[in-house]
Amino acid sequence: MAIDRESWLYRTGQRLLVTTAALFALGLVCLPLQNRVWGEVKTFQPELNLRDVESALGQGMVIGLLGGFRTLLADFVYLRANFYWEKYDRPNTEALLALTTSIDPRPMYFWLNGARIISYDIPVWRIREKGGFQETPQFYQDEIFREQVERAIAMLDRAEKFHPDDPKIPLEKARIYFDKAKNYSEAAKNYKRVIEMPGAPQYANRIYAIALDKAGRPKEAYNFLKKYYLGLDTQDPRTMPEVVLERIRELEDRLNIPYIERLPAQPGEVGDQFDLAPFSQSASGSSDSEE
Repeated sequence: MAIDRESWLYRTGQRLLVTTAALFALGLVCLPLQNRVWGEVKTFQPELNLRDVESALGQGMVIGLLGGFRTLLADFVYLRANFYWEKYDRPNTEALLALTTSIDPRPMYFWLNGARIISYDIPVWRIREKGGFQETPQFYQDEIFREQVERAIAMLDRAEKFHPDDPKIPLEKARIYFDKAKNYSEAAKNYKRVIEMPGAPQYANRIYAIALDKAGRPKEAYNFLKKYYLGLDTQDPRTMPEVVLERIRELEDRLNIPYIERLPAQPGEVGDQFDLAPFSQSASGSSDSEE
């Protein structure tokens, strides 16, 4: 038994020694990567090379080591991004927003708010750095907004790889294209994607028609709205049927739609040329007087 015990201890010691040596070797191999990633996370310098960091993260090495701490670290990095956002520090803000989503791509908030900061806030900072809106030539302002919109859309493109069925992402793209880039064709394309997805908000249908109109396709906007209105639950205030109907009438007038092709008068519609109630009342009155 003593010989067996000594043999077991010897074999166990060998295994421990080999395991320790292997872990030590692995630590040496990973040390440069660990120092590089964590050093950059701690210093938060503008020259942070996100491409290299994201490449390392994409290999799963750091993510695997972080395990359940990835959410905590992502929250921490996002808070640091917010710190630099308050200081109007563009390089650090953009870098840390990208790093946040690389560490933990699951929270939708990181993607959406990051894209909004990049497309709405940062262009204003850059223009102010050039002297403000009054001093900066319009063509230069347009170029700044174009660059930042491209960055925001690229971020949302990455988000779709992790959230392919969530309408919030194409909805955010549509808003950015509509509000900041004035690219109404791309806005319409993304609003169309949104309204075809489950859980899409009702207002996306109305703005889709506006985007079509602004993109130079008013007849498409009219046909869409008319079809949309006829399938609408007019008792649901969220659908805002009166707003849709008003938009339809405005397009009918502007497009000179023949009366016979226009949407018939709707119940409760005020001031429509097709409202035949006064005529029916008059006919009824004359009939009563004759009797």
